[in-house]
Amino acid sequence: MQRKAFVYSNRNLLWVLILLISGLRSFGQSPWERIKQMPSTLGLESGLIEANTPSFRLKLVRASQTVASLQPAANNEPDFTPGERLEQRSKDGLYHLGDLNLRLRFEGEKDWKSFSTAEKRVPVRSISGGAGILAACDLAPTLGADIPLAVKRYWETQQRRLVLRFELKNNSNKPVEIGSLGIPMIFNNILEGKSLEEAHASNVFFDPYIGLNAGYLQVVRLSGKGKVLLVLPYKNTAFEAYNPLLKDPTPRGIAFEGFHEWMVHSKAFAENEWKGVSQWNTPTSRVLKPGETVDYGVQFALADSVKSIENELNTQGRPVAVGIPGYVVPEDIEAKLFINYRSKIRSVAIEPEGALSLKELPRAGKGWKSFIVRGKMRGRARLTLIYEDGLKQSIHYKVIKPEEQVVADFGRFSTHEQWFEDPGDPFRRSPSVISYDYEKKAQVREDSRAWIAGLSDEGGAGGWLGAIMKELVAPEKNEVDKLESFANNTLWGGIQYNEGENKYGVRKSMFYYEPDKMPPGTYNKDVNYKTWSAWNQKEAESVGRSYNYPHVAAAWWVLYRLARNYKGLVTKQSWNWYLENALQTSLGMVKLAPHYAQYGQMEGTIFLLILADLKAEGFIDKAAELEAAMKKRADLWKSLEYPFGSEMPWDSTGQEEVYMWSDYFGYTQKAEVTLNAVLAYMPTVPHWGYNGSARRYWDFLYGGKLQRVERQLHHYGSGLNAIPVLAAFRKTPDDLYLLRVGQGGLLGAISNITEDGFGPAAFHSYPSTLSIDGLSGDYGSNFFGYAVNSGTYITYHKEFGWLSFGGNLKKERTWVHVIPKTASRSRVFIAPLGVWLTLDAGRFQSVSFEPETGKLKVELEAAGNNTPFAYLRIESGKKKYQPAGALPTERGTYKVMLGESAVTIDCILR
Repeated sequence: MQRKAFVYSNRNLLWVLILLISGLRSFGQSPWERIKQMPSTLGLESGLIEANTPSFRLKLVRASQTVASLQPAANNEPDFTPGERLEQRSKDGLYHLGDLNLRLRFEGEKDWKSFSTAEKRVPVRSISGGAGILAACDLAPTLGADIPLAVKRYWETQQRRLVLRFELKNNSNKPVEIGSLGIPMIFNNILEGKSLEEAHASNVFFDPYIGLNAGYLQVVRLSGKGKVLLVLPYKNTAFEAYNPLLKDPTPRGIAFEGFHEWMVHSKAFAENEWKGVSQWNTPTSRVLKPGETVDYGVQFALADSVKSIENELNTQGRPVAVGIPGYVVPEDIEAKLFINYRSKIRSVAIEPEGALSLKELPRAGKGWKSFIVRGKMRGRARLTLIYEDGLKQSIHYKVIKPEEQVVADFGRFSTHEQWFEDPGDPFRRSPSVISYDYEKKAQVREDSRAWIAGLSDEGGAGGWLGAIMKELVAPEKNEVDKLESFANNTLWGGIQYNEGENKYGVRKSMFYYEPDKMPPGTYNKDVNYKTWSAWNQKEAESVGRSYNYPHVAAAWWVLYRLARNYKGLVTKQSWNWYLENALQTSLGMVKLAPHYAQYGQMEGTIFLLILADLKAEGFIDKAAELEAAMKKRADLWKSLEYPFGSEMPWDSTGQEEVYMWSDYFGYTQKAEVTLNAVLAYMPTVPHWGYNGSARRYWDFLYGGKLQRVERQLHHYGSGLNAIPVLAAFRKTPDDLYLLRVGQGGLLGAISNITEDGFGPAAFHSYPSTLSIDGLSGDYGSNFFGYAVNSGTYITYHKEFGWLSFGGNLKKERTWVHVIPKTASRSRVFIAPLGVWLTLDAGRFQSVSFEPETGKLKVELEAAGNNTPFAYLRIESGKKKYQPAGALPTERGTYKVMLGESAVTIDCILR
């Protein structure tokens, strides 16, 4: 079954609208057609230069000496660059690998002048070169006569490596300041017109490590398989900033997120477009004296796989940093940092001063230097290591409150600032947790995107979904009371139909635009309702969008869990009523919204959790009905090569559910395909914003305040994609890479919550912004991922030793002791024992084990106001554990009576 990339929907129409507004689309003509009609200026008629290196097959356009194709030499893998569109993109202003952007001024002048090899294509002047030179040229013809520098470009091999090198010489009689130097990184991430099979086979995504001289770019195929291209600094060329090439007219949208440039110097941008914005690295410039020459460049290498990137960096003599548990550091966590580089560390700089503390530990295995890192000042923090050979490496951290405080703040904000009560609301949205504009410090009662103010879709349901999921993690009676009122008065019979032929169907929006039906003054004249997204009542009441159902199913499931496992928290309905609603919502999705239900759903893990509880309760027939409905979907996914379609041409949210059900039904090959695809767009790099940040670049249009196509940092893809990655780790507990990626996404899901508890849609990656979005939008899906997945993970690494993710670890003689530090303290995985400990109610105070003997002790916190019992589940592999004493069992758990002090349980092998 060939599934074309574009599944046309209302959401795709918004992309068209954006292009219309931006002037990239004229009546009756697509943006690509418009580009095709532009005259070709790249000089393709002059032919190509072909050059082979030990690792690559390189083709250059002879007239421009920019890249026409770059492929691995050892096999028949596809081009890493968009060479398949070379003729389409052979126009002025469209960037290619090998181009160069500059901003210059004479020393003492105020204004910068821009120069670009892509702006106006003129054939370059070929020059002769020496040994190892594959192609060389003088760029003066395309840069213009008034540039004060002589700029030459060299494609060459050095020590068997492919190098792109630029030589800049000051030909003037005055010092010239280089305020901006950018090397466009142009690779094949244009998905336009591709089927999912074609896109996964030939297209790539690329992620930066903006780490100064240690920085790099990784280019990975969508399938997650095959060679990975690494773009590395040439000599000490810095990776200072990562700038979007917004002037490139290649149509940006759902099928293309745009290109970026590797910026070596960025001071000229910091003084203008980025003024007032704190950058990842300090913006720099360089002054060239008359007659002075300087080289800049990048070199290219190949890693065998995504998981071998760091090994290849080590082989290439590059610094490698590994942060445990990652680079989002709660204040109460003792994090670790491991560094591997041939040169010693000469000095360390921390900005802001005092934001982090760094303590060196005894050297780890195979040359790894090790440190303890503690967060001391909340917010972004930059650790810069300066090595004795002069190389500088920046590592980017985010310090947050302890997870428990972050989540408590989020719960308070959601049920207070976002709590909407207006009995007279004409759209019947009261009471509810409604969308919030953090910049205005106001609830969003109107928006031209109906769902934002309409309590549905990810962008409108995000508020109440996040609030309800918070109660699963850390229930508070006053918050639960409000949310139960919302569920029984606004969700049931409002967002979700409670009678008639659409019973259990979920509306697309409670808010709609019908000025002729509503009283005067209902709609603010300052809101532009002349858009397709200002749905009328009929459209808002539609139940055909399957993606709305998991939010509702999750709400019912959480209320079931709270009613079943706690005392006195839930009072309006019985636990079985809430579980029944969760079941029927799940079945209602496949019945009432069958078209989109064929795809993997964001938060689709909820259906598996509901199924597990139906089985635990002994509802065998109901469980069988749900399982059968889900198996039909999974069987379809099994038949597809890449079953990741959605209402979007490419998506990064369906993989979560596809993996979980494929794994559940034993479709191992499809689960592996899915996991590889996730790892392709979910990197681990020494930067809190990108580490574990699953790729997403269009949802600011649908759920954000600042609406643009832009790589979103820790959008809900982070929290959701962490679910399959960590599930895979529990099946292969020796794979530390999976644990690092999964925990990066997990903590990324709460990294953007503000000091007072506001959960934003995501963080803006453009250097002109570098801050959270102002709208709560679709954040609730992100918190769902944290709520159902956060846990403490304990593992042993042969070089790093004992490691803890989500807790603090201490080794005493033969015992390993861990104090969990997650918000719920309800899940602990001990990798060496293969044991997964979870609590349906109650909290772990500590977990201790003896690796040699397998002895295990669990300490539970004292009883809480609504927690007289803890319900402990013990899942393990070959070694089966159970409590040493006789404990009653209930629904597959051990029921533990809690008291005024902690309870210790010895677990023994059966």
